[in-house]
Amino acid sequence: MAWLYDALLSPFIEFGFMRRALLGSVLLSLSACPVGVFLTLRRMSLMGDAMSHAILPGAAVGFLLYGLEIIPMTVGGMVAGLLVALAAGAVSRMTIQKEDASLAAFYLISLALGVLVVSLRGSSVDLMHVLFGTVLALNAEALWLIALVAIATLLALLLFWRALMAECLDSLFLRSVSRLGPPVHFLFLGLVVLNLVAGYQALGTLLSVGLMILPAVTARFWARRTVGMCLLSVLLGIVACISGLLFSFHFSLPSGPAIILAAGVFYLLSTFAVVVKYARPLSRSSRKANPRIPLSGSE
Repeated sequence: MAWLYDALLSPFIEFGFMRRALLGSVLLSLSACPVGVFLTLRRMSLMGDAMSHAILPGAAVGFLLYGLEIIPMTVGGMVAGLLVALAAGAVSRMTIQKEDASLAAFYLISLALGVLVVSLRGSSVDLMHVLFGTVLALNAEALWLIALVAIATLLALLLFWRALMAECLDSLFLRSVSRLGPPVHFLFLGLVVLNLVAGYQALGTLLSVGLMILPAVTARFWARRTVGMCLLSVLLGIVACISGLLFSFHFSLPSGPAIILAAGVFYLLSTFAVVVKYARPLSRSSRKANPRIPLSGSE
């Protein structure tokens, strides 16, 4: 049993930075994973990826002016993300271009601009910090920020659950029977940006969307109701965070990519299990439909 203690419990008991990383990643899972479920239900998963790149210029401006300070980089990232979301929506309504195309254009511009701004003052180490995060270096200020984002997200989901569900199912119907349609849409975009901004403190602007999307798409394999998907995605996110942190600790690997890779492994295993589950009944039904195909190994 000693090896189990050394492998699973010792890193979190003996090292404070591991405890802070675990607390921060669990709080991120509580808030980001349910938001990811609504993103997948809306078929806006790639939009989350675009928004994660869109916050980079604002965070880079905060870094340029104040260095690696949490509050300026957070405020800058939030403003940049909201501006890109509003600009992409405005372009899609005022021109013939679809919203996904305008988002792709804006996020590419934002990514390039953010990297250039960071390069004006920082080194390659600072750029890696902004792009990929440092979950093992979370301090008390970052944990408070992540906790406040988690509380705000969970309260918003509880208060506007029915409106968010209605907008997922039929946004046009919600707008025809209620005035909550546009406000709920922009509230949801705000939650996405808020969680991405909180996530980049731990996972960086490039990987923060991974903890939002991968547990959500994995949970959709196993749950049918939205509540079940949200709860399962949170559980998968927490397990992925614990697994990734332990893997990175024992093998001296980057913690952020290890967490996202753990979530990706759960997704691939779930995909394989679902394919195997549904391939067998399909195989037998196809054999029954075609009498030339034997049902057993012998003729």
